[in-house]
Amino acid sequence: MVDYSYKEYNENMARAIGRELAISTKASVEICNYIRKRNLQEAKELLKLAKELKKPIPVRRFTEGAGHKKGIGSGKYYVKASSLILKLLESVEANALSKGLNVNNLIIKHICAHKASTPLRYGRLRRRQMKRTHIEVVVEEKADKKSKASIKKEEKAEQKKEIKKEATQGKKESEKAEEKKQESKAGAAEKEAIADEKDAKSKKEAKDVKREKVPEPKNEEKKTDPKPKKEEAEKEDPKK
Repeated sequence: MVDYSYKEYNENMARAIGRELAISTKASVEICNYIRKRNLQEAKELLKLAKELKKPIPVRRFTEGAGHKKGIGSGKYYVKASSLILKLLESVEANALSKGLNVNNLIIKHICAHKASTPLRYGRLRRRQMKRTHIEVVVEEKADKKSKASIKKEEKAEQKKEIKKEATQGKKESEKAEEKKQESKAGAAEKEAIADEKDAKSKKEAKDVKREKVPEPKNEEKKTDPKPKKEEAEKEDPKK
């Protein structure tokens, strides 16, 4: 397991390390200071231009022997160091891609150069030591920065949507309340009609019951025939 000096590593990051690179530590420090906090694609383009001797890398710390370059002051091209660091950036890009990060939104969060071992060169130059460097890179995925105007527009649009939702909800609630009122009125009218029908039926039933209870009149012959009785009495008593 490789031990990195950068300890704040999380899921949105990818990293790579180069061990015992045969480049100058001073040149590596200048390149790292130049591309740190930059977008990964931008840093790769700058190193390609420096490798092709089209755009120099500004020198700020180790300025000894650095000539003046137009627009930047002292600068150098660092062809060999630029090519090896470019390969390291391609390696960390591949690691980020394997993790599923968006390659276009990667920013070089951390890059540093450490002096490695300096063994003696092989051959007759026994007092001359090799230049070797350790370089580690950490990139982080960051979301696209939106302008303040776009953020304000989105906030206004969200506010309008919320206002529309509230208005529609209020209308729906009022409509529901009116429907409930109408339903309650209709139900009351139906109940009254049913009650009236029941009252009418009950009255009719009461009348029918009364008619059934009225007694039938007696035979009219018995009431209206007193004369035959008198005639019978006269026949029995002719003297009278």
